[in-house]
Amino acid sequence: MKILSNTIIIILLVTCLCDSAFGRSVEPWNFGWKFKSGNTPAAEAVSTDDSSWADINLPHDFQISQEWVEPSPDERPDMTNQMANVKSRLSPRGFKEMGIGWYRKSFVPDSAWIGKRVLLDFEGIMLTGDVYLNGTRVGGTNYGYLGTEIDLSAGLKYGQKNTVAVKADTGKPENSRWYTGGGLYRDVNLIVTDKNHYFTRNPLRITTPVISDTLSTVKIEAEIASRHRPDSLTVKIEIESPDGITVYDSTKKLRNYRSQRIREFLIDSIAVTSPQLWDTGHPDLYTLHLSLINKDGSVADTYSEHFGIRSVEFSPEFGMKLNGRKVLLKGIANHHTLGALGAAAYPRAMEKRIQLLKEFGFNHIRTSHNPYSKSFLDLCDRYGILVVDELYDKWKRQYSGDRKDWSEQWQHDVEEWVRRDRSHPSVVMWSLGNELQMISDLPFNDWGVTPYRLQKMLLDRLDGTRLSTVAMHPRGRNHFTDSLPAPLALVTDIASYNYRYMYFPGDSRRFPGMIFYQSEANTSGMGPNYFDMDLNRVVGLAYWGMIDYLGESQGWPSKGWLQGVFDISLEPKPMAYFLRSFFKPDEPVVRIAIADADDNSEWNGVTVGTTKFSSHWNRKPGESLNLCTFTNADEVELRINGKSIGRKPNNVSDSKTRNRILWENIPYTKGYIEAIAYRNGEKTPVAQHRLDTTGKATKLKIEGDNPKWKADGTDLIHVRISARDSKDRQVPDDSTPLKFHVDGPAEIAGVINGDITSEELTTGNSRRLFNGTATVILRSKREAGDVKLTVTPKEP
Repeated sequence: MKILSNTIIIILLVTCLCDSAFGRSVEPWNFGWKFKSGNTPAAEAVSTDDSSWADINLPHDFQISQEWVEPSPDERPDMTNQMANVKSRLSPRGFKEMGIGWYRKSFVPDSAWIGKRVLLDFEGIMLTGDVYLNGTRVGGTNYGYLGTEIDLSAGLKYGQKNTVAVKADTGKPENSRWYTGGGLYRDVNLIVTDKNHYFTRNPLRITTPVISDTLSTVKIEAEIASRHRPDSLTVKIEIESPDGITVYDSTKKLRNYRSQRIREFLIDSIAVTSPQLWDTGHPDLYTLHLSLINKDGSVADTYSEHFGIRSVEFSPEFGMKLNGRKVLLKGIANHHTLGALGAAAYPRAMEKRIQLLKEFGFNHIRTSHNPYSKSFLDLCDRYGILVVDELYDKWKRQYSGDRKDWSEQWQHDVEEWVRRDRSHPSVVMWSLGNELQMISDLPFNDWGVTPYRLQKMLLDRLDGTRLSTVAMHPRGRNHFTDSLPAPLALVTDIASYNYRYMYFPGDSRRFPGMIFYQSEANTSGMGPNYFDMDLNRVVGLAYWGMIDYLGESQGWPSKGWLQGVFDISLEPKPMAYFLRSFFKPDEPVVRIAIADADDNSEWNGVTVGTTKFSSHWNRKPGESLNLCTFTNADEVELRINGKSIGRKPNNVSDSKTRNRILWENIPYTKGYIEAIAYRNGEKTPVAQHRLDTTGKATKLKIEGDNPKWKADGTDLIHVRISARDSKDRQVPDDSTPLKFHVDGPAEIAGVINGDITSEELTTGNSRRLFNGTATVILRSKREAGDVKLTVTPKEP
């Protein structure tokens, strides 16, 4: 039966794009750029004609729209060894060609900027970047995951056109194992301040050294630059409570030292009575506003920051406590990319992932293996997500820089990273690297101990309130004997092991002061790698790659990692409910998962493959099925077409079977299958799950996810399309190709389904259904109005 087309009308709400408070102007510079792929000659010159270049708005990943390139046989990766993959020209980086992209933006400087300090703040240029003003290089970046601030003041030409040009280079394939994307993939802002007195880049350090329910202390430090070096500086301090009430308002005169042009000041130490503590369940945020006042009473500069009042403690006895309460990190370790959008850092796309993770019981994200964006941390602050903030993958190999050796670069990176992130309450631990202690070419020939200590010394100077770690390679035990931890694991504040949770008890007996965190856990070991830890004493764990992502493919035609519990379009796989069953033990869960195929693949010496499950009841007549019921109930009854075929207990005494009840050789019969879960011997079910045999698809259902979609030019709405039968049931085996058309102030930012082996691009206006669903992502424009999305079957 032919599927009919469908249309949805979505309302874009008016939003205000406003500058910050008087004294500092912050203008989003994400709009009105020109882009051209390739190393274009003289692209930085003012005279270059860019009229034929593509019009784009940021964030922008220029690689995501490139064609997939199938590797030749000699380029195909060794699936058992990540390091072998770097020999491939394409496969580790998502089967996209490496290359260069140029961005240009022309403007006439505002005459009000004369005599001011005018900056461009690039939050990230992937993988390396060079920035030009009117043909002259004025700065750049050597590490794509961190930003830079460039002073344009001296080079601006008032009363005429000026041109900023940016060259972004994705580097060599060996700079990363995963898909990094390329270009101006994060925000760019133009900042104007006073030139004589101003707050420096990422100037604030907000700490809460005393915490209780009745009284807490907030310590505020800031770095200030003073060109004329007066004897004193005046700063106004205002603090708003999470309810928006001003709880502190004071003006301080700070003694200045004329010998220092830039100095860190202790601004104030404030007692807050009856504080609203930041926690995972109630992530209450205060807001600090600082104003730097000139002698004539005018405002020279302003700076604002959200912060939380909270305490974090670690111990071998209890793992981690937040505000004195034991909290177990139940987390995910994933790369920074966002499915169909590639590396482009859209806040709404990050928020959608955070909301999904929280729904399934996650409270933690490890930023594997590089810093995420500022907006990501803002969202984690707002949603109560605990972050292990990671700076690097491997220090000397797979270092995601290109032009400078890591030994020359880390001093800059540590400072930029820590100063940027240190006031976020969501950040509870620093991680300086991942799986690097086996690398023999590290400086000082001591398996990473001295490089770690050097970085930690700078890190503690800049923060000093959090512990630090480095994730251990799964095979990286002591290089003389496997019975002892690697030397690096014995000097880090937290011992972080990838996959090797089974070493925790023995290492704890030998070294009682060690604190353990399973920095990566695999899907194939799910269950034992959680329940076999001493959950009362460990910090927690982060499951690797729980959302499928581009890059690190286990073989063409797969374009990336597919061992997650959510597919690349964010549809939950059956295993997501197994995870949910123990991440949210108080919420009754039961889910039918039918075993389709086994996957015994390895990655870096670790078995990562697991049984492939599906949850549908459209099967072949006479087929015999093996299935699991994932549950945290005491027992489950299985019924087919109303007839019971048995009742089985949840064997919680064995970590290998706990919360997953196996049912073998179940005969398929058209109709429905139902799982009914019970607790405490009660007759009333606590949870149920039913799968129906569906009819043929007759219509499309279209659902948007963002009722407060804003007309700010950046906000997104994810529109899920599903094939439905005449009874409005999702048809799981429908793969109809779809075409999308948008009318109104929006554009298509990406198209995706859960098939990571698909040859289709994630850009354009078409996508086929997979397992009966697909998603189109719309980006707003900067005008309010009705947006009409029309979805039709695509003609062959």
